[in-house]
Amino acid sequence: MTDDTVRERLASAVAAVDAPDVVFAVSRSGHRTLHCGGTAPPPRVDRQDLRYEIGSASKTFTALLLAQLIQRGLLTGGEPAAACLDPGRRTDRTPVTLAHLVTHTAGLPTLPPGFYPRALPAWRTNPYGRYDAERVTGAFLRHRPRHRPGTRWQYSNFGVAVLGHALAAVSGTAWEELLGAHVLRPLGLTGTALRAEDPKTDAVGHGKDGRTPTLAFDAGGFAAAGAVRATPHDLLTFLEAHLDPAGSPLGGALRSVRTPVLRRGLGHRHVHTTAWFRHPTSGGPMYFHSGATLGQQAFLGFRPDTGTALAALCTRRFRARDAFIATAYAFLADDTAD
Repeated sequence: MTDDTVRERLASAVAAVDAPDVVFAVSRSGHRTLHCGGTAPPPRVDRQDLRYEIGSASKTFTALLLAQLIQRGLLTGGEPAAACLDPGRRTDRTPVTLAHLVTHTAGLPTLPPGFYPRALPAWRTNPYGRYDAERVTGAFLRHRPRHRPGTRWQYSNFGVAVLGHALAAVSGTAWEELLGAHVLRPLGLTGTALRAEDPKTDAVGHGKDGRTPTLAFDAGGFAAAGAVRATPHDLLTFLEAHLDPAGSPLGGALRSVRTPVLRRGLGHRHVHTTAWFRHPTSGGPMYFHSGATLGQQAFLGFRPDTGTALAALCTRRFRARDAFIATAYAFLADDTAD
């Protein structure tokens, strides 16, 4: 695929997304091409230099952190999460482990019991911010899974949030510093943070109408599941490391998060690693994860067969028949080396 073709495809993808700000950033064999647009006037800071909320795609950072801690021999992944959070607690016969939490096989619901009543008064503004770390961990320690851990897959923000608190507790290090020390700084991700810091550099999200600004996302006690915000270039750096683990200080961890750990669905069609959804293409597997907050969306993905990484971002809340995720997925899935 020539540079002109890449630029044409990026321009077409951006034009297909109806949002105030849109960025499609692609890296092919280390060569980066970005295209920005949107329905709103360009902001004062170039769109490609803003930091965007990536929502649930933050889980790929959390999974890489766990993998790195395992690579360094600090953890095994088999530690009971309850024992990490409460060392004096009696361990269940079949406990929920850190590995269960990261692979969504802990038997936990998507969100904690009691989340909705507390979040509803701020549903349109700050629902997660009303549910802090103590509530997340308390709900987990009280919860009794309906199914034995490791036997069923159910996507869970609750579970990955608990994983973040368990890692912080067992290491004696605050979550933000833990992620910074083991993932962000080794990869040189200086444009990545866990909270909004400056209105000049943080992209502003918008509601479903594409016009009403939303508040900066507050993940509350769910930081490990959705708090990351980053520039398009930082996200490409993160994805490029996955494409070339041998050239990264996190090589072992990056290789491990590309390894399938479970298959589910009819014919075991759906393949998962600890960090990524993995789908087949004509040339090989593609890895991806999407995310959304109250006013922004993100899609991260990479294909080792073509050496391609894609970070797609937009500043409009997801709505029915939204074209953003489908457009980003198709761009990566249809990529060829020609």
